[in-house]
Amino acid sequence: MNVVGSRLKSLRESMNSSQSNIAGMVGLTQSSINRYENGQAEAPYKVLLWYADYFDVSMDYIFGRTDQPQGKLYDYQPKKIKEKMTNRQDWNEFVKACFEPGSPMNEKLKEMIMNMAEGVEK
Repeated sequence: MNVVGSRLKSLRESMNSSQSNIAGMVGLTQSSINRYENGQAEAPYKVLLWYADYFDVSMDYIFGRTDQPQGKLYDYQPKKIKEKMTNRQDWNEFVKACFEPGSPMNEKLKEMIMNMAEGVEK
């Protein structure tokens, strides 16, 4: 079994998912997934990208260039970002204005964006 096939199989198995289930999500047949996992065929680039996105791993991991699923340069820290942004009143107002359906906040939204941009420049 090749490295790519081995990684695809281990990712699938880590989620207790069947080849048929993955095939349905990707839009392929179960036999295609089986051939990729067993090294009988090379998975197309779009399929590899789907795996990377779905399982939140780097392409370096899929290709065996690193054993760290997030890759060498991965520095995603959602908890720290969330902690910083949750307590910011201007950010909370901004999100509410952006995503509240039918909100007549165009001018207010523009003003908030400009105020936030000024804060970044300081």
